[in-house]
Amino acid sequence: MTHIFDQDLDAIDLLCPLPVLKARKRLLAMAPGEILRLRASDPAAVIDVPHFCAEAGHEFVSMSDEDGVQSYLIRRSKTTL
Repeated sequence: MTHIFDQDLDAIDLLCPLPVLKARKRLLAMAPGEILRLRASDPAAVIDVPHFCAEAGHEFVSMSDEDGVQSYLIRRSKTTL
């Protein structure tokens, strides 16, 4: 299944909380409704990214894992928190 995303953020080899902090900064610069693909290898990201989306109001679209690298698709919320 192929997903379309508007921007790509490579956070591979960055440890908590850097993947989420970088995603937050990038999402704030994106237009509402755009999709960010965040790639991370930190095991904590599996918990941190969905939690961040729920707290910030962004839509957690999907997550996939390939060889220890997770790809998260996040849709930018309509409002800024």
